[in-house]
Amino acid sequence: MKNNKSIIDKLTALWALNESGLGGFLHVFNSPFTGLIVGGVSILLISLIAYYAENKWQSIFKALVIVLIIKMAVSPYSPFGAYVAVSFQAIVGAFLFSNFSWKGLTLMVLGMVTFLESALQKLIILTIVYGTELWEAVNIYGAWVQQKMNFISNTSTSTFLVSLYLLVYGVCGVLAGVFIKNIMTIIANKKEKDFSLELETTSVKNKTKKVTFKTKVIWIWLITVALIVLGLSLFGGPLFGWEKAIYIVLRSFLILMLWYLVIGPFLLKVVRKYLHKKESKYQEEITNAMDLFPYFRQIISYTWKETKHLKGYTRFQYFMANSISNCIHFKVISE
Repeated sequence: MKNNKSIIDKLTALWALNESGLGGFLHVFNSPFTGLIVGGVSILLISLIAYYAENKWQSIFKALVIVLIIKMAVSPYSPFGAYVAVSFQAIVGAFLFSNFSWKGLTLMVLGMVTFLESALQKLIILTIVYGTELWEAVNIYGAWVQQKMNFISNTSTSTFLVSLYLLVYGVCGVLAGVFIKNIMTIIANKKEKDFSLELETTSVKNKTKKVTFKTKVIWIWLITVALIVLGLSLFGGPLFGWEKAIYIVLRSFLILMLWYLVIGPFLLKVVRKYLHKKESKYQEEITNAMDLFPYFRQIISYTWKETKHLKGYTRFQYFMANSISNCIHFKVISE
């Protein structure tokens, strides 16, 4: 039981590293599919915490609070939606693993539900910010393309794209569940032995320059508004004039300003107030977790090089399994 507590603490630290954007698995892959990878790794670590824990609700909730506190400390500009996504993954995982047996189906349901939540969150935000005019513009573009291709469909372009988008996310979630089952099997079948690695201070620094979240939002807003305005103005006919284009620009701008200047900061303040109350309770666990970050980053890089003799999916699978196994069985040399 004592050993399991140590493993759960290290899985929590690994989860916090994954969510805080300080390197970890994303640093190795340098992939553009940030959301999918972070979400997939998170539900993998939640599944492993539940696997090693006796009281799954209590262990996952405690780990969630620690992860959110660390995320708040090292990524203070994370949007409110990021906290919602992490919490949703943890709550769904705790519910499923507390009520259903350890089968591949449970992991596939967890993957599908959490991935679909991520997809739906994006669609809802787009609709709130840009209104139904966004989907009107999509339908207009689609009708123009169909006309050029001499192809007529009774299904609107927006319905088709949204359905395809949700289908892709749902299938990715199911595949993530299958992948997690394979990873957990590899870890469970590995012989438990301590892993040690000397920390190289020169490799700790993360030199990657990141574009800020607000800069991304501004660029996405400008591009989306431009596409909507062009679609309605050029292909929408006389019903869609510049008056509607100006309305879309002003509406989306005001909603974004309301969110980022009023609603978002208020909700984040509520979350941070709650987390600050919990911080003193878990101060030791938080410090221990953050102390492990430099070691875990180096272990992940080391394991990636160690699996270079493998190719493709096999390498990815064993890299993930061996990285997690090395991290949870890691011992500082001085210990």
